[in-house]
Amino acid sequence: MTDAPLAELEPGLMRLRAPNPSPMTGPGTNSYVVGHARLAIIDPGPDDPAHLRALLSVIGGRPVEAILVTHAHLDHSALAPALARATGAPVCGYGPATAGRSAVMRRLADAGIGGGEGLDDAFAPDMRLGDGARVTLSQTPLTALHLPGHMAGHLCFDWCGAVFSGDLVMGWSSTLISPPDGDLAAFRRSCDRLRAHAPRRLYPGHGDPIDAPGERIDWLLAHRAAREAQIRAALRDGPLNPAELTRRLYAELPATLHPAARRNVLAHLIDLMERNLVTPSDGDLDGARFTLT
Repeated sequence: MTDAPLAELEPGLMRLRAPNPSPMTGPGTNSYVVGHARLAIIDPGPDDPAHLRALLSVIGGRPVEAILVTHAHLDHSALAPALARATGAPVCGYGPATAGRSAVMRRLADAGIGGGEGLDDAFAPDMRLGDGARVTLSQTPLTALHLPGHMAGHLCFDWCGAVFSGDLVMGWSSTLISPPDGDLAAFRRSCDRLRAHAPRRLYPGHGDPIDAPGERIDWLLAHRAAREAQIRAALRDGPLNPAELTRRLYAELPATLHPAARRNVLAHLIDLMERNLVTPSDGDLDGARFTLT
């Protein structure tokens, strides 16, 4: 796959990579331009004037029928209002940034568990899409799939048997799951469902297209199972809090990435707690010491 920011991936599909590389976004956020004479834009990207100009150049004056957002993180959704003003297209998504949280995650949020990394709190789609919603475009029919896990309101989009997978399945890294926005139990269910959907190809929010979707999904699930096993093994030595577990399990990871790793550890601990496999001490879960039940 070319490293150029702009690439044609197949007839009727262009990828424009936003200029926002980082340890959390890899080479940058992928914006997709779908269609020929009439277009849909998937994940307009960060609120960056240069990226807006580049997108409008690719659009080239062609009508844009819809702006589709996989999830309300700033690197995916923040450019939507400016692009909508420039093209007149409606913005479509699951809902506001906190929409779709499970009862468990709402309870955690009410208790003060904060994730919120990069939430686009201003995101307000013109059209809300539920699971199975058909986006009827003249040349680019797409079907919304509600697949939470990375975020409660995360959508993927089926297009001619390929799936735009957002940050549920990425082409460069495992998936960040940060409660209360990320939910590990939901992530597993969504991965199982996406695998059963049997897409011919995945077009992720970050990284290159994934030509073997089943293998990639299996790897993600195996990675999570291995991390859970590591956490349970560490807790056999005695109670530990998320920070202590992170230092033990991610010793080779640069310290700058430990905050994100700690969120993943917390996601595992909450999942284990909901399954009655670990018990926290009193107080804030993010600082609690966990023991095996």
